[in-house]
Amino acid sequence: MELKDKLVSCFMAFEDTVNIESPIHDIRTQAIKNFEIEGFPTKRQEAWKYTSLNSILKYDYSVFPKHEKALDYGEVKKYFIHDIDSYKIIFVDGKYSSHLSQTTHDGIDVCLMSAALTKPKYRLVIDNYFNKIAAKDGLSSLNTAFSAEGAYIHIPKNKVVEKPIQILHFSTGDESALLLQPRNLIVVDENAHVQIIERHQSLTDNPVLTNSVTEVFANKRAIVDYYKIQNDRQTASLIDNTFINQKRESVAKLHTFSFGGKLTRNNVSFFQNGERIDSTMKGITIIGNKQHVDHNTLVHHIEPNCESHQDYKGIFDDNATGVFNGKVVVEKEAQKTNAFQANNNILISDKASINTKPQLEIFADDVKCSHGCTIGQLDESAMFYLRSRGIPKKEARALLMFGFSNNVLETVTIPEIKNRITKIIAQKLGVNIGFNL
Repeated sequence: MELKDKLVSCFMAFEDTVNIESPIHDIRTQAIKNFEIEGFPTKRQEAWKYTSLNSILKYDYSVFPKHEKALDYGEVKKYFIHDIDSYKIIFVDGKYSSHLSQTTHDGIDVCLMSAALTKPKYRLVIDNYFNKIAAKDGLSSLNTAFSAEGAYIHIPKNKVVEKPIQILHFSTGDESALLLQPRNLIVVDENAHVQIIERHQSLTDNPVLTNSVTEVFANKRAIVDYYKIQNDRQTASLIDNTFINQKRESVAKLHTFSFGGKLTRNNVSFFQNGERIDSTMKGITIIGNKQHVDHNTLVHHIEPNCESHQDYKGIFDDNATGVFNGKVVVEKEAQKTNAFQANNNILISDKASINTKPQLEIFADDVKCSHGCTIGQLDESAMFYLRSRGIPKKEARALLMFGFSNNVLETVTIPEIKNRITKIIAQKLGVNIGFNL
């Protein structure tokens, strides 16, 4: 049985485990119908022209894990940003881990999607926000159909969350192959501020496919600072769908650091519904072997006097493949828009490749918009300069590559994340030097 048919069949069993009186029951039912029609994307679709899912859809994934496994903090501590105090929402094989987590309802809600979907006190937020901006394509619809667990974060008006929120998903390898579908809903009300860190991590080499959907609502003058750390094993694949809706004078920043995994696809969409909105998307990709990372971005400028900034850096070695497909749409009413988009790449190996397509669709006439991409190799004259100063070849290459990607790190506002990322970069580049000197 093909995976698509198996998932459609599994939906009936899934319905027996959830409350059909749930406020999203009809949404789930419609979503599985959408998935049955759309199915998984193929390379015949323009947005997936350079990314095939065939290699990861061949496994017989478990949809509902048969066993629950507890993890000790010592086993997974290294995957946390553990040198900061933070709220934590931790899942193990798709199940909530209460003893690893630290949630709160003290003035803010940092808790579980399963609770929000079943308890009446969350009904208003669910009705107003759940599945309002997520795409209706096959993968997002599949996630919506099986929506049951994930992170639910609601920051009320004028609240500044004093410490970051970490969302971590672990897969233990108890199943020979596992499909995970976390669903996150993040609502940040007027004048509120939150920092969020998200990570998906396999603990064994058993195949894992994660199809994640996150909806983020930044209301008037809200500030959302979001970090995704993707450094998984090379048997794990991630399709990460993030949709961010912004209201007037809000600021939303999304940093994506892609270092590991077999296949990673990041679908990121920003919708600007108000004036004086600021949207930022930045990313660093460093991969080798036969890894594949695909960034597919959209910024939709709907109203005037707004800004967006995209800056994605890629370093590709061995037989790695990178894809960047970025689109900026400026509607006729969105005058005085300032939009910047850049994708810069370095190919270390002759066998590595990058497919990049920055796009602008501008229907307004008073805008400042630019886009571009570069693909090249390391500057030989810069290499010669560093080598002539006594720096070994390997370290010289690493310094140049770090300098190439450093402007993405400059906008990271959590120092501990910046330190963690620089250590991962040094490890990926095969050197043992500190960049923050």
